[in-house]
Amino acid sequence: MKGLGRIFKRGSVYWIAYYHRGKEHRESSESEIESQAKKLLKKRLGEISAGRFVPNEDRLSFEDIVEDLKNDYKINGKRSLSTALFRVSHVRQFFGLDRAADITPDRVRAYQAHRLAEGAANGTVNREVTILSRMLSLAYNGGQLSRKPRFQMLEENNIREGVLDHGSFLVLLDNLADYLKPLMEFLYLSGWRIGEAINLKWSDVDLEGKTVRLRIAHSKNKESRLLPLTGRLWELIQQRCKERRSDCPYVFHRDGKQIKDCYDAWRSACIRAGLGRMELQANGKNKYVGPIPHDFRRCAVRNLDRAGVSQSVAMQITGHKTPSIYRRYRIVDERDLKEATEKLQAHLAEQPKAPLIIPIIVTSKQLPR
Repeated sequence: MKGLGRIFKRGSVYWIAYYHRGKEHRESSESEIESQAKKLLKKRLGEISAGRFVPNEDRLSFEDIVEDLKNDYKINGKRSLSTALFRVSHVRQFFGLDRAADITPDRVRAYQAHRLAEGAANGTVNREVTILSRMLSLAYNGGQLSRKPRFQMLEENNIREGVLDHGSFLVLLDNLADYLKPLMEFLYLSGWRIGEAINLKWSDVDLEGKTVRLRIAHSKNKESRLLPLTGRLWELIQQRCKERRSDCPYVFHRDGKQIKDCYDAWRSACIRAGLGRMELQANGKNKYVGPIPHDFRRCAVRNLDRAGVSQSVAMQITGHKTPSIYRRYRIVDERDLKEATEKLQAHLAEQPKAPLIIPIIVTSKQLPR
């Protein structure tokens, strides 16, 4: 390949040399067979010709693309970095020693099989593969990788449809730890996300105007919203005001400290209330099956709908950004279906019993021959 590149030997291994933008690059073929070196050189020259060549691509490690991910989250002010890094921790156990260029679709399929064998749910594995795909996209867009592989996601059939009726909620409330009762009742009545509620500070509460404002910094959809305090919600905030501490800015707290991890106490309360249970999985581990705090968003949506609140107003309260997502949270249960069939039968019962259109009588003379 005179004038384009060359092949030479170092010891018993063949190397290739080629030029890109006036600079010579040398690369080992990692083979003692000359034809393999020719094949690699042809590939590199093709990449250069097509504008897809990336110098030192093979030196980009898994940890390098993790650092790019961290920088991306910090630059764009994303609040879920800790969640992303938790998912990265699982991915690192499998790909930690790999070069970024070696993370191919077949390797990802092997990872998916590995995580499923560990007992991870399809949705969990998909979230982990998504964060891996994001890291590779950042490297590709930054000119560090010559390609961005596509990964096949697993089918998810685990969309939650959990919702508690009011009686079940009251039973659960009785079994909750005292410090969790005000927080969970607030979630049930407001439809807020748990992360929004635990970050609620007294500076966000207008006692005179009887309103609570969610700051953009703590809103998932990055929109501020207002929650009027009436009825039980107002009573709840008044009770919290009586227990307000000068050394704690948060409305909901545990002994003056912000509530962060409450899921163990939550699961225990659900099991005591008969609403949840622990199931033994095939991998020998116990898995909790039952309600989660996020189910209260579905409760709030259904209760608002049953109370006759319009969808647009309800979305302002719960913070759902699109009607499609709001409708997904609007769980239809047996009671709703029963009411629908009763309304249909009542409507039919009110209809006239005699036909409104007189049928046309056709004589034998009018019949076609």
